Amino acid sequence: MKYTPRQPGSNVNVTPTSPLREFFILTAGLLGMVIIIYMVLGLAVDLIAPRISTDLENKMGSLFVGSVEAKDLDLKQGTYVRSLVAELQDRCARLPYLFKVHIHNSPTVNAVALPGGHIIVYTGLLNKVASENELAFVLAHEMGHFAHRDHLRGMGRAVVFITISTFLLGTESSISKMLANALNLTEMSFSRKQETRADEFALETLYCDYGHVAGATDFFEKISKAQDPGKFGHYLASHPESRKRISHLENIIRSRGFKLGKATPLPEPWKQIKE
Repeated sequence: MKYTPRQPGSNVNVTPTSPLREFFILTAGLLGMVIIIYMVLGLAVDLIAPRISTDLENKMGSLFVGSVEAKDLDLKQGTYVRSLVAELQDRCARLPYLFKVHIHNSPTVNAVALPGGHIIVYTGLLNKVASENELAFVLAHEMGHFAHRDHLRGMGRAVVFITISTFLLGTESSISKMLANALNLTEMSFSRKQETRADEFALETLYCDYGHVAGATDFFEKISKAQDPGKFGHYLASHPESRKRISHLENIIRSRGFKLGKATPLPEPWKQIKE
């Protein structure tokens, strides 16, 4: 019998479809899964953040301590700021945190709330404030974010991963530390509603502590006149415009009959800090 070579009718080792087509199908499927996971985590943030216990949050906060404390400045102003935060907490705020204030050298006029009661205050902010009341309002504003757990929502989906990692693997886990270090802390953003609530909390705290609200709008007045708005951190990057925030605070002051009073000067000498 004569052999006549020919190709087989089918070959299980050769796909009948285009490899390029399969690549696009797999890529689209993977992208779809990522989008779904992202959306689910987005919903989970608002559900999980208010329910995170302060004990677990303190453990999460310990992930940041190393990198945060390494940048701390030993300044007399720092001691003053810490005592002011302690006074606001003891007399008025009454939040379930033992606040820890860290002073960092940066021209950014900003302060940041981190999990576990950590508050970073930049020297640019200390150089900008003109009275104790103005400084107290800004610090109370950050405390307001703690009161409403905004600092956890502000970190968004990363908090979900860190919470799960901390709960399952502990604070010494390299994964937990990697996630914490990956967060860009200076770019935390808050919504209009969150900023407004923090402003209201700060106003009430200021009135509680001083018996008047002198200095409550001074910081926002400076923001509205700023030549370099990029330096004002989330205070200017947030949705509420500074003029609208001032107007809102003034409306609350009038409606509640808060006294205006006289601002307390900063202790002398309050020297400009080199940045």
